Amino acid sequence: MLEKVLPHAMLKAKPNLELRISTLKRDWAIFCDILSKKDNSGFG
Repeated sequence: MLEKVLPHAMLKAKPNLELRISTLKRDWAIFCDILSKKDNSGFG
């Protein structure tokens, strides 16, 4: 995944960064669902 975004970065902490990116994507997806009133049980 990171090779596509930063092909020449040669990062050594690749797994840690990919984990953080996937966690941020998941958290923001939940946040967007809350704001768009999908499955929010009346929140927002």
